[in-house]
Amino acid sequence: MSIRFKNKSDIFNIVVTAVAAVLSVGIMLYGVVHFGLENTWPELVLNLFYIACVVMMWMYFFNYRITTKQFNYWCTVCVGITVFLRDVIFSPQLAIYPIQKSCLVLSVLMLIMLTYFYARKDWKSYTKNNLWAIFVVDMLIALLYNIDIVLEPTDEFTSYMLVEIWIRPTITYGLVACYVKGTQENQ
Repeated sequence: MSIRFKNKSDIFNIVVTAVAAVLSVGIMLYGVVHFGLENTWPELVLNLFYIACVVMMWMYFFNYRITTKQFNYWCTVCVGITVFLRDVIFSPQLAIYPIQKSCLVLSVLMLIMLTYFYARKDWKSYTKNNLWAIFVVDMLIALLYNIDIVLEPTDEFTSYMLVEIWIRPTITYGLVACYVKGTQENQ
């Protein structure tokens, strides 16, 4: 099996992203086992989508039965589902109301961006700036959640929540890294 990328910096970027995502998902799966399924079933559902993204990332990296178009589309669908579930439908109650509303607005913005950038038929019109914008919005959401978690009193769930909120930005960064390299190869 051959790898898709030959440049060491591209390989490093994608491998570090995938390893960080795998470790984060592993920690969250441990949290599901540790705290019990009745308390953490939403995390398990989100982890299934994160695992799907990581598997697609590895399939894309090893050039195994997935095209750039399929990779971008299905990873984006998985990220969109996690944004919709985690941040819109089951949005957590945050201690600071303006942060909660800001996260909700940014999440809706991210869903609109994902829909706009990826629902179009002309795949050649996508740019790396589109994905960087998605990544930046995802980072802002995670940063706002992180600020709220740090300001709230800590409990045994705090460390798992701090890991969980950074999984999706890690995956969107991997999506950016793979897409940018994939578009460079197609030119």
